[in-house]
Amino acid sequence: MKRILMAGALAIGGSALAADLPQPMPPPPPRAPATYIPAAVPYYNWGGIYFGVNGGGDYAYSNWTPSTGTATGNFNPTGFLVGGTVGANFQAGAFVFGIEGDIDWTNLSGSTTNANCTGLPGGLTTCTTSENYLGTVRGRLGYAWDRVLFYGTAGGAFGNVKAATNIGSNSANEFGWTAGGGIEFAFAQNWTAKVEYLYVSLQSGTCGVACGIAAPTTVGMTLNENLVRAGLNYKFNF
Repeated sequence: MKRILMAGALAIGGSALAADLPQPMPPPPPRAPATYIPAAVPYYNWGGIYFGVNGGGDYAYSNWTPSTGTATGNFNPTGFLVGGTVGANFQAGAFVFGIEGDIDWTNLSGSTTNANCTGLPGGLTTCTTSENYLGTVRGRLGYAWDRVLFYGTAGGAFGNVKAATNIGSNSANEFGWTAGGGIEFAFAQNWTAKVEYLYVSLQSGTCGVACGIAAPTTVGMTLNENLVRAGLNYKFNF
């Protein structure tokens, strides 16, 4: 009987001791599968100073307007141009801004023989507008998708414009404005290529006695140009 009582006491004591012990921690939740994070892609740096060459075509509109009489109406000088470029870009995120200048030799030239030219006093047979160089200084603002840059541009323009007849001529350096846009692609670490369009409007030139036009008649001449050209630049990074 004693043995039975002792066994019962030990069982009760063991249950109480087990109840006082700390309970085991629940098993940890299953871990989520690891997510793959690709390495960051190094985007192209457009910032830097660059030098390059450019070339293309020039399609223009010219109009001679005499102080007395009727204007010639638009005729179309055409030609090619080639020259050099220098500029600097700064980048803030995807936005690229900077300044660019260029100067090009051009053989732009065109003539009219309509009655409003030959009717000017002086015995004229042709009225010719030509240009032998063109330069621009412009701001640029663009948006880059890594190695591709879309940009707009605007600023000042200058060139040597010549008004000539079969009798004489007059040339002068004229100033005006330009605006346009383009796309540029970085095909190597320091090399970029671009295609752009520019509209150029120069101030009116004049042609009078020097062109064989009898006084007191003088002629004002306008020249508005459409440039499509390509360029190749080498960039030194900031």
